[in-house]
Amino acid sequence: MLDDASDILGAAQQEDAFAVLKDLENNTPDEIRRRRAHFRLSVKAAVILQSGNASQLMAFKVKGVTGDISQGGCSVLLPIPVAVGDIYRMQFDRKTLDLPLTFARCVRCRLVREDAYEAGLAFFAPIELPEQAVQSESSLLA
Repeated sequence: MLDDASDILGAAQQEDAFAVLKDLENNTPDEIRRRRAHFRLSVKAAVILQSGNASQLMAFKVKGVTGDISQGGCSVLLPIPVAVGDIYRMQFDRKTLDLPLTFARCVRCRLVREDAYEAGLAFFAPIELPEQAVQSESSLLA
């Protein structure tokens, strides 16, 4: 039976765990927006997620819709949860968002309501946002 946390974690690991928990407490929506490294573009575009592994390509396929996108990643609304840490192959609706096939890692997934999940995906390589999408967003902000 484990009575002492030091049986599981060393003192240094306990301090690291405590620091991580404190960092999570500070992750408010305003703080997250402030820390973003890239300009975010609000865009509603269909996207298809599939496994990033070629051997599992046909084992998983789900259609969702983007909420926003930046050079470094995007948020997607999906009907089922995706696994945090897993790699996904993303195909965007080229009529709405003209982007090539992109690979991304899921960095978060949360329940929004019973039939909807919001996932944050970080691209492996920065993408170039389509110029017409950036221009239309800029005209809305002006």
